[in-house]
Amino acid sequence: MSLNIHQLHIFYTVAERGSFSAAAQTLHMTQPAVTMQIQALEERFGVKLLHRSTKKLELTEAGHCLLPQARKAFDLMKETDFLMAKYVENLKGRLNFAASLTIGEYVLPRLLGSFLKRYPEVLVSMQVMNTSDIVEAIANQGLAFGLVEASTDDESVVTEPVMNDELMLIVPSSHPFASREEVALKELIAEPLVLRERGSGTRQVLVEELARRGVREESLRIVSDFGSNGAVKSAVQAGLGLSVLSVWSIKNEAALGLLKPVRIQGVTFQRQFYAVRSKSSDLPMQAEVLLDYIRGLSNEPS
Repeated sequence: MSLNIHQLHIFYTVAERGSFSAAAQTLHMTQPAVTMQIQALEERFGVKLLHRSTKKLELTEAGHCLLPQARKAFDLMKETDFLMAKYVENLKGRLNFAASLTIGEYVLPRLLGSFLKRYPEVLVSMQVMNTSDIVEAIANQGLAFGLVEASTDDESVVTEPVMNDELMLIVPSSHPFASREEVALKELIAEPLVLRERGSGTRQVLVEELARRGVREESLRIVSDFGSNGAVKSAVQAGLGLSVLSVWSIKNEAALGLLKPVRIQGVTFQRQFYAVRSKSSDLPMQAEVLLDYIRGLSNEPS
């Protein structure tokens, strides 16, 4: 009997997710179907691959031996899908994913237009939430993939950089800083700040970069934080404080003269946008093609 690569994929997913039910959710299968495929794989090799008597699912010695081979098969399937995706012309179907706020509100709307013109039979359904919520949804709720603004150390997801971004200090046109090209870091620290909420990629990048410069978050004059870029920009325009946001998110306000991006001497808030997905589920073809499309674009906002 020939080896079934689909069964290896299921075994790999069960091992990575730690249970039949979690694997079934990830694979969009019923739990009995997952169990049946694992049993068929065990029958093929004539060995038990999983201990089922313990509270936590554990690999047998044979299972531990098979796991790296199953991982290679899984990676080969993904690599093959990726290589073939560029040749797909008649791509169709629904693409469900999530994006963090800056990406979902400002970046993707500019990029999806030309993508959907090229693949008019793809229907995009995008949820917008902050970075930590997306990672949690992928790890625990079976979300296929997401696009986020900061990397994560969550071991249940794979993170891949796909695009560059830069954050800059944002000031209202009436502020003294608006007439300058750059300000000193100590000047920024003295100003009231309006920031994105904790858990957002934007906030994480700012805090981590300042920490590398010896500036702790607790020493900043944070007067408010908000759960959206729009609210932060409105607060800055109203004079509530200054902020640090992606250059993608303030293009319209900068063009209208409402907000001014200003550099901070010796400090750059360079970051990457990341694609995140579960370790134990492969991406749908539509997602592979979209990510390939994004990688091929210029990383400079236009």
